[in-house]
Amino acid sequence: MIWTSLLQGVTSSLLFSQLAATAALPSCNTPSNRACWVTGYDINTDYETKTPTTGVTRSYTLTVTEQDSWVGGDGVAKSNAMLINNQFPGPVITADWGDIIQITVVNRLTYNGTSFHWHGIRQLNNNINDGASGITECPIPPQSSKVYAFKAEQYGTSWYHSHTGVQYTNGVTGSIVINGPASLPYDIDLGAYPISDWYYGAADTIVENIATTPGGVPPPSSNVLFNGSNVNAAGTSGKYNVVTLTPGKRHRLRLINPSTDSSFTVSLVGHSMTVIETDFVPVNAFTTSSIFMGIGQRYDVTIDASQASGSYWFNVTYSGTGACGASSNPYPASIFRYSGAPAVLPNNTGTAPPDSLCADPTGFVPVVTRTASLAQFTPIPDNLNVTFDDTPNPTIFWNVNGNSMKITWGQPTLQYVLNGSTNYPVRENVVSVTSANVWSVWLITNLTPVPHPMHLHGHDFLILGASPALASPFAPNQQRLFDPNVDTAALSLSNPRRRDVTMLPSQGWLALAFLTDNPGAWLFHCHIAWHVSSGLSVQYLERVQDIPGAMNLNAITPNCKNWNNYYPANDPFLPYGSGI
Repeated sequence: MIWTSLLQGVTSSLLFSQLAATAALPSCNTPSNRACWVTGYDINTDYETKTPTTGVTRSYTLTVTEQDSWVGGDGVAKSNAMLINNQFPGPVITADWGDIIQITVVNRLTYNGTSFHWHGIRQLNNNINDGASGITECPIPPQSSKVYAFKAEQYGTSWYHSHTGVQYTNGVTGSIVINGPASLPYDIDLGAYPISDWYYGAADTIVENIATTPGGVPPPSSNVLFNGSNVNAAGTSGKYNVVTLTPGKRHRLRLINPSTDSSFTVSLVGHSMTVIETDFVPVNAFTTSSIFMGIGQRYDVTIDASQASGSYWFNVTYSGTGACGASSNPYPASIFRYSGAPAVLPNNTGTAPPDSLCADPTGFVPVVTRTASLAQFTPIPDNLNVTFDDTPNPTIFWNVNGNSMKITWGQPTLQYVLNGSTNYPVRENVVSVTSANVWSVWLITNLTPVPHPMHLHGHDFLILGASPALASPFAPNQQRLFDPNVDTAALSLSNPRRRDVTMLPSQGWLALAFLTDNPGAWLFHCHIAWHVSSGLSVQYLERVQDIPGAMNLNAITPNCKNWNNYYPANDPFLPYGSGI
């Protein structure tokens, strides 16, 4: 059947089941009732066990090119910009819950391979479409293309980006919007709103300088862009991004942090925000005056346009600890303006929000509940151990359990599985998880002063617990190891927070759990691009015995043949990095 070649390994139960009836209910998905979606599916439906099948395929073509001295949305030229369809951010991928999304990625880069990862997409029994170079596929060589396809099993807001080296720092990112139910009514959907740090220099040069300099301290970003635009740090070019609010209406805003090195707090002067979704997880409505956003995180919020007509600053504020990024623009901001108000700058800068200390907010309760078990938990502090070797030899490394990841582009992990080989190189940091349908619980210990936004592919995870954030993370002798006699009993097992990115505290610990229901090779990595490039990753090889039966592994072969025919004769990209 046609779906077999299109989806390259999605299970037969997904592909060949009879199309579900998806007729909209009367008064469903209206401004006064966003909780329902279509017959049989609403905000209380667990999308991990039940997903509509619409029969609709959403097709996109994303072409990656590069330009030197490209003038971006703040009016300043950037070296070695890499763009998707000649724009930054790339096109928004839009679909409905239950659609098939088919995306052709065309590589028009001069020398570099590329791959595209669909951040937060579960890819159930579809690991071959996860887009992680050296893990689930070989890179797409220049002047070649690849078709990715997956079902929109989840709904909400996310983003996509290159997962080959640090390409996304050069501009290879875009947003994903999957329409579905919501936990709070709203009138107007303002769409995706990515807020990202931006570097005028070429990412390859920056990461090489970081990796070969003692201490490995990254430079501040050149600017922060709001949906691709802002004034520059000197205020001499570019323009503020403007979002229009309709008086008396409630607006949904889909906040995304697709940054390289910046985690920050956002706030709208004179207004509160009500969080209805964290990453792809619907939550009970939670109203707050500000939100901390780690790299890779998303918050769907509602904003009531109930204040006096006018213009209001939407501010980005960095932590005073200096531990989670910095920008040459000291006051990054955009403007939210009521329809009909004069087009003038706001005159109230507002009050700085409380310092996040680079820690996630904790008040979110998922609508669909999960309860974890500690049956698979071994509470020792070296479960996964993050350390930093800051002396170049010849480069610096971020290590997990003593190894910095280094993958081989031409032989991804799934190639080992296809060949029936278990001879994985040590630096591929393979962690075997063999039991099916159990809660796999992991303790990550951070022996460094830097907090890390940790992202897991193929799953969301339960956040069972974490050590408190430090107000002075660079002060010595503050290491807080997990105490099994005290901390085990305090772990949250009944419907804890759930998402696909969370912050690993500086000099502290983090306990996570994921359900082993998705065979594949799934990256777990820091989402600071400089750090993942220097090795801060492991890959969970989940249920390796079940991978061949879950998907068509032969589908990776044509692209790997193309890549291996090209590399290494013509591609000098990142010889010193992890490759992912």
